Amino acid sequence: MPSSPPAPPSLSRPAVRAAGVLFVLAACWYLFCETIAALGFPGYDYARNYISDLGVPAGGVFEGRAMESRLAEVMNAGFVGEGLLITLAVVALLAADAGRRRRRGALFALLLVHSAGIAVVGLVHGSPENAANGLMLFHGLGAVAAIGAGNAAALVAGTGDALAFGDRPGGALYRRISTVLGAAGFVFAVLLTTHTWLPDGVWERGSVYTIIAWELVTGVALLRRTAP
Repeated sequence: MPSSPPAPPSLSRPAVRAAGVLFVLAACWYLFCETIAALGFPGYDYARNYISDLGVPAGGVFEGRAMESRLAEVMNAGFVGEGLLITLAVVALLAADAGRRRRRGALFALLLVHSAGIAVVGLVHGSPENAANGLMLFHGLGAVAAIGAGNAAALVAGTGDALAFGDRPGGALYRRISTVLGAAGFVFAVLLTTHTWLPDGVWERGSVYTIIAWELVTGVALLRRTAP
């Protein structure tokens, strides 16, 4: 009788644990930097200001909004740091080979695009100077990549079991949460482009915070998987 195919090797526990920690750190680092930068921006309005306004050094007016961030470097460190931590999480998961590289490839590619995009947002500010010299295009492309790929990664994680949770306890719940967050992020992003109903800052934050929430959920799920 033909022998059954061997089961794929299990995920490396230390690598999965490291990835879980990195996902949680990425989300917490981003939120921490945003909060600190907002405290250094007099009159900052979470509903009406864009997130990237926090990364523009104080001085000048752009699209009717005063650029008064006194801790711009903190927000930019949040952007770049989040991207770096997610990239390291991808590396850790690549090291945790479960024989599913093809299935995980789309997820990892999207996470790397997200990481590159958010790093560009932190390196190329949405400032009056960059609007004048043409670099604002790169800032915009970075934001689109960060938001689009980040929410798409959540959808992929929710629909394809790319992280190999299978029928483990909580696996189905994780996939449902991922799908809802990714879909909601895209809805918020579309509403942002229409500039309707609520101020832009609300929709932008909605499309970004879904990614941050998914990172937290993913990190916790990975850590729970490696719990004794």
